[in-house]
Amino acid sequence: MLAAALFGASTPLAKMLLGIGIDPWLLAGMLYSGSGIGLSIVFLLRRRNASELRLHRADWGWLALVVLTGGVAAPLLLMVGLLHTSASSASLLLNLEGLATMAIAWVVFKEYVDRRLLLGALAILAGALVLSFRGAAGFGIGALAIVAACLGWGIDNNLTRKLSGGDPVQIAAVKGVVAGGINLSLAAAHGAAWPSAFQVAAAATLGFFGYGISLVLFVLALRKLGAARTGGYFSTAPFIGAVLAIWLLGDAYSAALALAAVLMAIGVYLHITEHHEHEHHHDMLQHEHEHTHDLHHQHVHGPGVPEGEPHTHIHVHHPLVHSHPHYPDIDHRHSH
Repeated sequence: MLAAALFGASTPLAKMLLGIGIDPWLLAGMLYSGSGIGLSIVFLLRRRNASELRLHRADWGWLALVVLTGGVAAPLLLMVGLLHTSASSASLLLNLEGLATMAIAWVVFKEYVDRRLLLGALAILAGALVLSFRGAAGFGIGALAIVAACLGWGIDNNLTRKLSGGDPVQIAAVKGVVAGGINLSLAAAHGAAWPSAFQVAAAATLGFFGYGISLVLFVLALRKLGAARTGGYFSTAPFIGAVLAIWLLGDAYSAALALAAVLMAIGVYLHITEHHEHEHHHDMLQHEHEHTHDLHHQHVHGPGVPEGEPHTHIHVHHPLVHSHPHYPDIDHRHSH
């Protein structure tokens, strides 16, 4: 929920920066650069005391796809969308990111999604259609660009789930540095004018909190909740953005905005009030991630294992059958 609040607040604030003439591609680069540079500093300062798992060589290919879809394509599409639509409408349309995340998790990665989550997704989709439709003119280019951005982030979120056992600060820092560098280079290539030092600092600060810290918290949520449910919780972000847009930018209220907000609120409510409990089987599994010695981690330690908890080391899960409330976290990715 905190990840959602930080990202939701970033949308109307980014709209304000676009309003003073910053190039969309350049702004996307500054947002991610602020995220990447700030988190790189955090990563270096906490390096010796961190218990999180560092990325392995096999993870870098997945991270490259994450950067391409969620760090380059999606933020650029969002900036283009913000140029052609109001910040409040754009904020609510970003609910489609949660829908895209859940659909991809369900269809492609076979993550379990029940009827309640599906009904919630349909309510969110209905709200987005109400918000983006422009009568005889059809759907505006701004709305379509934001929908495409949400699809990019939906792909990004599901790919990031595969990395969620790793250090979220390292993941977000690498994504920010690489994506920021690519977007800044592309902005320079088409002759974007560099803004003032104050505007650069404002964009970098917004990126650090709205993209960087938000992504760190989002990765932690992916680890504990799975992609579909994390996307559902994250769907609260646009409401925060829409409220701030009305307050900060004077965006007008409308019947379509109110109806879309109600439909999306119903969808988010159905997502966040889900209860999932059944008897399930844990197969024998060997993997590595940060953990404490809870119900699912009752193993013995060999030499060289870090003292204290939480800690990270390769460990084995023995077969187990039991029942308790759970989400499709890193230890509950079973079939139904």
